[in-house]
Amino acid sequence: MQANKTGITLKGSTQMVTEFFGFGLNSILYQRGVYPDDMFTRKEAYGLSILVTSDPKLEQFLKTVLDQVREWLLKKVIKKLVLVMKNVKTEEIVERWVFNIDCEKQVDSENTNSKKELKDIQNEIRAVLRQIIASVTFLPALEDTCTIDVQVYTDKDEETPSCCYESSALLIKDAEQVKFKSFSTTVHKVQGMVEYKVKDDE
Repeated sequence: MQANKTGITLKGSTQMVTEFFGFGLNSILYQRGVYPDDMFTRKEAYGLSILVTSDPKLEQFLKTVLDQVREWLLKKVIKKLVLVMKNVKTEEIVERWVFNIDCEKQVDSENTNSKKELKDIQNEIRAVLRQIIASVTFLPALEDTCTIDVQVYTDKDEETPSCCYESSALLIKDAEQVKFKSFSTTVHKVQGMVEYKVKDDE
């Protein structure tokens, strides 16, 4: 972890944000029951017990996503990451987990940004992960099988890598929205929220 007394480096910030997305995406997939419980194992992180996948195919999918996210974070061209859940039967979008990302453009790969204690950043990340874990208490149950997609928004002039493809926004009409706490490394700021479809009888 590249953090020192004078601040957080771009590389260190990128590592922290990428790690957060790894735990965050795994937590969402487990908490929402998108995959069977036996595809996850327990891991300690940020003082929390977090479920992460042990399924090789899902692990590889998430690794591909996170490796590309890491590259875009280092280049400071990423704006948003969205985890989309779609009903397999109806192809209706039922949930969108949106993480807006602000990048401090003035920080290069060697310089550090303003001072912020590592423990303070970790506390902020822990607070967001706790909200994700607790989301099952207010989100409608996913009664039908769902498939997932991950959309990443970057600067317009950024080329699409071979592992990705262009796609239109997958939106939910008249969605309910719950915002999460944000966290900042001083180089990157992440603000999350979940959008979900309200059942017709609610």
